[in-house]
Amino acid sequence: MFKKTVMFAAIASAAVLSGPVSAAGRDYISIVGSSTVYPFATVVAEQFGKTTHFKTPKIESTGSGGGLKLFCAGVGVEHPDITNASRRIKSSEVETCASNGVADILEVKIGYDGIVLANAKDAPPMHLSRRDIYLALAKEVPNPNGSETLVENPYKTWKDVNSDLPAKDIEVLGPPPTSGTRDAFVELAMEGGCKTFDWIAAMKKQDKKHYKAVCHTIREDGAFIEAGENDNLIVQKLEANHDAVGIFGFSFLDQNADKVQGSFVDGVQPTFDAIADGSYPVSRPLYFYVKKAHMGVIPGMEEYLAEFTSDKAWGDEGYLADKGMIPMPPEERKQFHADVMHKKNLDLANAK
Repeated sequence: MFKKTVMFAAIASAAVLSGPVSAAGRDYISIVGSSTVYPFATVVAEQFGKTTHFKTPKIESTGSGGGLKLFCAGVGVEHPDITNASRRIKSSEVETCASNGVADILEVKIGYDGIVLANAKDAPPMHLSRRDIYLALAKEVPNPNGSETLVENPYKTWKDVNSDLPAKDIEVLGPPPTSGTRDAFVELAMEGGCKTFDWIAAMKKQDKKHYKAVCHTIREDGAFIEAGENDNLIVQKLEANHDAVGIFGFSFLDQNADKVQGSFVDGVQPTFDAIADGSYPVSRPLYFYVKKAHMGVIPGMEEYLAEFTSDKAWGDEGYLADKGMIPMPPEERKQFHADVMHKKNLDLANAK
């Protein structure tokens, strides 16, 4: 089930702004961040540009981590106004922001997305468990001899991992460490499989840092290939290589359903309804973060937020759902919209 807790409250900060923001030289909104949120932000920006007198915002796909790094670098027109993220901001990132004068941050949760493992449409669909995913991609795995020890991943084919899977080489195209999709994938899919081993799950209480390293560290021997922040490139590579599997957000699967198909995970196929009702196990919320010091200075900031949080955009029948974003329940949308309109600050206590 998705958590429906409201994550807004006042944030106390002694940080001093690095200076006044001047709109001189920039009359458009600058947005960076997640490649997953990019297509949703782009369609909102295009609609905003068409229906208002403001310029269409400029959006750059940098990955969630890369976007937050740029966003937190400072206040002023040389820094982005908004950053998209396919994971929640970390407490360390909030601290970096504050140290650079970015003291007031507005958090906007926009909806949900599933992380899919996809292959070419005309290849046989994959039926994977989270345990299969962990064993295929982790740097270290439980010793195949059954002892409670870890060894360098010895598995070369999917069949090595699970005798019910095809005898194809493990070849997975995925996002880099700067990607929020990568962060969410290792937490939801890999750790989800890792903790099915009781003796590894017990590590969490004994040594959380070691447990996280065991469950989250991806192998580096060529079975996992970093494909950058361009999810469309992954789709193209899957079309060309029917033995490969790619990792990206559900929206890219939805937009390329004629080319690729989503793998079943723990018996559930990634569909709009399965993500919306929480039955698909590899799903996560999506966000963007707003620099409040730029609001009222950079033209169109408030109006852009109003467009993004309108029912015509993020509602059940909104144009973002047509692009593959899973809407929040109505009450959650209502609450987040109200918080956005009142410009409530990010709750530091709830940041990871």
